[in-house]
Amino acid sequence: MAATTTIRLPPELRARLQALSKQTGRSAHSLIVEAVERHADYEEQLQALVREALAADARIEETGEVYRAQDVHAWLERLARAPRAARPKPWRR
Repeated sequence: MAATTTIRLPPELRARLQALSKQTGRSAHSLIVEAVERHADYEEQLQALVREALAADARIEETGEVYRAQDVHAWLERLARAPRAARPKPWRR
């Protein structure tokens, strides 16, 4: 069974939810649950992106490898045509 959480909504937001509920035929509860799920997904994706970026930055610090954007873009285009296309050479180490 789902847990119950109480939230206090400003009157303007509550009125918007009530209007949407009537327009869509959905309950205010379902609109709120969907909004919370979407925002939780967004936050999880954002956190994963930050972790990935920090790991990439750490790898650059470890290896010193940096690639030119144009070389990476060209490589991606080659990958689209040939899945085993050779990786670009690092611009600097």
